[in-house]
Amino acid sequence: MDEEEQEQVTRAEEGPPYNQLPAEETRYALFTDGSCRIVGMNRKWKAAVWSPTRQVAQATEGEGGSSQLAELKAVQLALDIAEREKWPKLYLYTDSWMVANAVWGWLDRWKKANWQRRGKPIWAADEWKDIATRVIHDCETCAAIKQAKRVKPLWYGGRWSKYKYGEAWQIDYITLPQTRQGKRYVLTMVEATTGWLETYPVPYATARNTILGLEKQILWRHGTPERIESDNGTHF
Repeated sequence: MDEEEQEQVTRAEEGPPYNQLPAEETRYALFTDGSCRIVGMNRKWKAAVWSPTRQVAQATEGEGGSSQLAELKAVQLALDIAEREKWPKLYLYTDSWMVANAVWGWLDRWKKANWQRRGKPIWAADEWKDIATRVIHDCETCAAIKQAKRVKPLWYGGRWSKYKYGEAWQIDYITLPQTRQGKRYVLTMVEATTGWLETYPVPYATARNTILGLEKQILWRHGTPERIESDNGTHF
């Protein structure tokens, strides 16, 4: 990232956390996520959007691409929902560092530069153009981004190249609005070589629930892992 982009990120204004939204505004909030995995010889991506007030999710999927592409598809899906419902605004919550910074300022800069950066076409230009037409600051439906994490993904770096798919995972808990079933924590499990995401909602972040989540979402679906990384909290 060059100095100009770093300065733009520093000046960016985040939207309020979901639990600080006025009650009448929560209906306009959507959480997005995207992931990619290898199935046989092919990559498959999945993008999902979650409405905490309606307790419903919508998803779309396709072949090829990457986890980053899936994140963009999730944003497009969220914008589709907001436009279809004729919302006056949209609070878009994402854990994608790339999406957050693009909406905060990069989109406008890319548009002015004819969708190029340093003389080269930007990645996924078609998807970014579509998002830009609906998210640039003068549009009717604007996005307020709450960036959940500012960390590089687990699979960033060569030390994971020795692992095969399903052998290494990073796990963590995130807090979401409490569901009708009383579940307010989500155990997230990220596969190290592809970034494939598995989730397991629970009422409490405990060691027992961590074991149950690993058993149901990883052991049964992906086999026994060789390595699991966490922040070594009491629930791990």
